[in-house]
Amino acid sequence: MNFDIMVQAFRYYPCLGAIIGDTVGSVFEFDNIKQTDFPLFSPESNYTDDSIMTIAVGDWLANTDRSQSALEEKLVSWAKQYPCPVGGYGGAFSRWLFAPQMLSDFRERGMTYSMSLERHPYNSWGNGSAMRASACGWCAYTIDQALDLGKRSAEITHNHPEGIKGAQAVAVAIYLAHKRERKEYIRDCIEDLFKYDLRHTCDEIRPDYRWEASCQGTVPPALIAFFDSHDFESAIRLAVSLGGDSDTLACITGGIAHAYYEDIPEWIISEMRARLPQAFWTIIDNVERLVFK
Repeated sequence: MNFDIMVQAFRYYPCLGAIIGDTVGSVFEFDNIKQTDFPLFSPESNYTDDSIMTIAVGDWLANTDRSQSALEEKLVSWAKQYPCPVGGYGGAFSRWLFAPQMLSDFRERGMTYSMSLERHPYNSWGNGSAMRASACGWCAYTIDQALDLGKRSAEITHNHPEGIKGAQAVAVAIYLAHKRERKEYIRDCIEDLFKYDLRHTCDEIRPDYRWEASCQGTVPPALIAFFDSHDFESAIRLAVSLGGDSDTLACITGGIAHAYYEDIPEWIISEMRARLPQAFWTIIDNVERLVFK
């Protein structure tokens, strides 16, 4: 086969690694499994809010308008298209997404409320900012741009320093992984920039790790699962095996592992084609065209 044709046939599918991690972890979020030996997919495996918001941020970045108002529009419009994902949206984020429209509808009916119809950041340090940041790393051309995109993707809702830091750490890790930097360099860089302690192993973390909603309790373990892995699938399995918020852990780990290892087994891609809406694939294609233009 002609080498040029082979190169053209290879697809990166940016953001797909994060969505795979989310989907694999979805069935274990409330039924943790503390081992790596488990079926990667089951009939119940499905994308959650993590994937929907990952796609929303990818859609934002793939368009020419990268304003914060455009980001808000993308987050809200994708949530309206998929209002009831597996696990649902977090409470504060759900209010940010849907309450302004509900209040507006009430006022149209003549009911008055003192609450604002505008959306405002709510000082969250939750891991929702980190799980949606995958495209920020793929679309960055410099480490400074990864930091900026990660910050902007987070602060529209998660404007607490830890919420911003979590999204930035994921964006920088994916940027460096895509540049094929050594794992030790990526670890050193993340530790230096964000002061996370990444000198543990999954085996050390797993026994005592419990469900964590914070960026500071989710991003470091997800990074460690990537550092301990030897390929894409092993990274996902390690992240899920930690327990806790398994879909978000694996979403973060999967995004980084995908950028680093590049290759996702074809059978896994086939499984995802049976599970994801075509609208998701359209955004993945749009992000890929942007990244490799």
